Amino acid sequence: MTGLAFVVDPSDYEEDMSIDLEPNKLARFLSLQKARHVAGKYNDALVISADTFIVLQGRVLGKPANPGAALLMLRLLNGTTHTVITGFTVLDTASGRGSSGSVETRVTFKRLTIRELSSYIRTGEPLDKAGAYAIQGLGALLVEKIEGDYLNVIGLPLSALADSLKKFGVRLL
Repeated sequence: MTGLAFVVDPSDYEEDMSIDLEPNKLARFLSLQKARHVAGKYNDALVISADTFIVLQGRVLGKPANPGAALLMLRLLNGTTHTVITGFTVLDTASGRGSSGSVETRVTFKRLTIRELSSYIRTGEPLDKAGAYAIQGLGALLVEKIEGDYLNVIGLPLSALADSLKKFGVRLL
């Protein structure tokens, strides 16, 4: 969407959602660790990383490990409003300079039946998504409304990222 040429290079950093940090700090910390794990492969590049998770009543929800965990997460979110937080980092491998930020978006789920939630899980879509749903896919059918950046819920808040990239001389507009 930005017009930037890029290479996808997944980080091998093992996310630890149990680190005792306030959620926004945790999101920034995880994205920084992901960026650092990739940065060592490049001498002169801007590494962009992100980490997205859900916060419901102070509880952090990452990706479900299996369909049972996905159902548990969706039952917790069902009919409630939760916060989606994405932490992102831009790291310049040539200078070592970096910048991290985080964005919050509030999402309200419809009240759905267990049958509807189970049907969604059977699609396989929730199994690699924070909070067990993908708003850009069939998960949109679970959502009543959002408040904030839609792209943040997908996993990369482009407006905030564009502002961060300006610090590194990258202008998107």
